[in-house]
Amino acid sequence: MLLPIDGKPLILHTLGQASKAVRVDRVIVATDDERIYDVVTESGGEVVMTSADHRSGSDRIAEVAANLPVGSIIVNVQGDEPMISPNAIDIAVEALLGDPAADIATTCEPITSLFELLNGNVVKVVVGDRGYALYFSRSPMPWPRDASLRFGGDPNRAIEAEPELLSNFRKHTGLYVFRREYLLEFSKLPQTRLERFEMLEQLRALENGAKIRVVDVVEPSIGVDTQEDLDRVRSLVESNG
Repeated sequence: MLLPIDGKPLILHTLGQASKAVRVDRVIVATDDERIYDVVTESGGEVVMTSADHRSGSDRIAEVAANLPVGSIIVNVQGDEPMISPNAIDIAVEALLGDPAADIATTCEPITSLFELLNGNVVKVVVGDRGYALYFSRSPMPWPRDASLRFGGDPNRAIEAEPELLSNFRKHTGLYVFRREYLLEFSKLPQTRLERFEMLEQLRALENGAKIRVVDVVEPSIGVDTQEDLDRVRSLVESNG
């Protein structure tokens, strides 16, 4: 969160992008780290110090949401998304507002390479015909069965030979929109087996019957999980501003 990108800590880039969203009235950084607290405060941003015992980002956000007005819509942008698109945030908020049946809205982007598809740091999502998430996984899914059979059962060879198959895959981005009351309920649920196995908190919501509306966005985001990600973001920001 504090690594420099173009002379400014990563977390401040994320904060700045979130602040540009038209649908957002207030941006709060939730942290349990005094160094992050100090950096955000010195920059003039709003920050809340939270418990160090939270199991996930959404649980941390829920601590802050408990003190916000009833009926609020809460957007959870993960701090390691310095290139998050303000437009993507607005699209996700509008998706939740437009679907009374949804408990959560989130976003996905196209997967454009076999490397992304096979990368365990890139979370994949399968969406049903009605626009709700069926499952999230670090594994490639869905399985291209017929294409694989054409190449001796090897899906990697199939995708390399037929790159148009990539259009069947979506990567999940680190953005959630909650109704405040559902978020508070969600944060009280125990971690589930699948959540612990894949280390994906959204599986806790699915396993407990939540409806997660998934919307496509066209602006790519890069979560900074590795040094390679950081180098890529630095290069993009420093060359394009």
